[in-house]
Amino acid sequence: MEQRKKKILVADDDPAILDVLQIFLEEVGYEVEVTGNGATLRDFQDGRADLLLLDIWLSGWNGRDICANLKSQEATKRLPIILFSANKGMEKSARAAGAEDFLAKPFELDELLEKIERYL
Repeated sequence: MEQRKKKILVADDDPAILDVLQIFLEEVGYEVEVTGNGATLRDFQDGRADLLLLDIWLSGWNGRDICANLKSQEATKRLPIILFSANKGMEKSARAAGAEDFLAKPFELDELLEKIERYL
């Protein structure tokens, strides 16, 4: 029986970052969904993804607010969330929002992969 691919949802308002992450993560064997608008995560359903990679500075809805909202709901509170931002001083507020981890942009793809594998 073939094992289901783990699904990662990537939310960032920079199309170039979405493209790079989608190509890279699919190459290493993940199923990937991308969105450039935080508002699309308002109705996030349990089971939609196994892990969420989320930019803090998103149009439509701030990544920290999205994270805190998902962590406050029974259906999504166990969803691993990794927040990332070009602002290196955001790690403390990312953790305060309930994120499992934080990455400062620019980040190495190896470092990202290591963090993803830690939570999946």
